[in-house]
Amino acid sequence: MKLINEIKEIFQYMDMIRNLVKRDLRGRYKGSLLGVLWNFVNPLCQILVYIMVFSVIFPSNLENYYVYLVSGMIPWFFFSESLAQGAGCIVYQADMTKKIYFPREVLPITTVSSRFINMLLSFIVVFLVVLLSGVGIGASVIWLPLVMIVEYIMTLGLTLMASAVTVYFRDIEHIIGVILMAWIWITPIMYSADTVPEQFRGVLYLNPMTSIIEAYHAILYYKTAPVLNDLLLSGGIAVCLLIVGMLVFIRLERRFAEEL
Repeated sequence: MKLINEIKEIFQYMDMIRNLVKRDLRGRYKGSLLGVLWNFVNPLCQILVYIMVFSVIFPSNLENYYVYLVSGMIPWFFFSESLAQGAGCIVYQADMTKKIYFPREVLPITTVSSRFINMLLSFIVVFLVVLLSGVGIGASVIWLPLVMIVEYIMTLGLTLMASAVTVYFRDIEHIIGVILMAWIWITPIMYSADTVPEQFRGVLYLNPMTSIIEAYHAILYYKTAPVLNDLLLSGGIAVCLLIVGMLVFIRLERRFAEEL
C-alpha cells in the first residue's frame, strides 16, 4: 500500500528531519539580541494583551484567570503557527523540493515538529505561572504528554493537507490566516464552554480543538484528569486527519515539480 511505503520512507529520513528542525530552531532568532528568549517573550506579550482585555475591560468570572488563559493559549499558538507557516512550507522551499530527492512530507513534518519544540519550551512559562499563582500542579499532569501527542497528530494532519493544496492554490495560505483569526474565538481559550448558550454549545464541540484545549485546562487549571471519552474522540479524529492528510499529500505531490 502506497501509504505504508510512504511512512516507511519518511522514517528512513529521520536524520534529515532532525537536522532541518535544528536548522529552523537555530536560524529563527539568529542575529537577534534575545535569541531563544523570544520563545517566551513573544507569547507572553500576546497573552498579557488578552489578560488586560479580559481582566480589565471585559472582566472574566474565572478565578486566577491568567492561569486559565496561559494554559490554553500556549497550545493554541503551537497549532495556529504550525498551520499558518506550514501551509507555505513546500512553496517557500521550492528549489530544495525540485533539486533534491526526499519524501516531501519531510517539510511539513519539520515545520510542525519545530513549533512543537517551541511549545515544549514555552511550557516552562506555563508551569511557572501555575506554580506562582498558587494553583499548583496536580497528579493529573501525567496526562499532559498524551494530550500534546494528540494535538501534534491533529496539527500535522491539517498541515500536510494545507501545504499540499497551497502548491496549487497559493491563496490558501492567506485564507488559513483569516480562518485562524476566527477559529480562536470558537475555541474556549479565553472563556469557559459553560458560559456559551446551550443552543450554540453543540457547534462549539464540532471544533476539534475544543476538546484538546479543555483537556489542557482540566490538567493545568482544574487539576483534574481530562474527560476520557472526549480525549479518545479527539485522538480518533487526530488519527483520521493524519491519514487523510497523508493521502491528500500523496495524491497531490505528483505534480509538485510542475506547479513550483
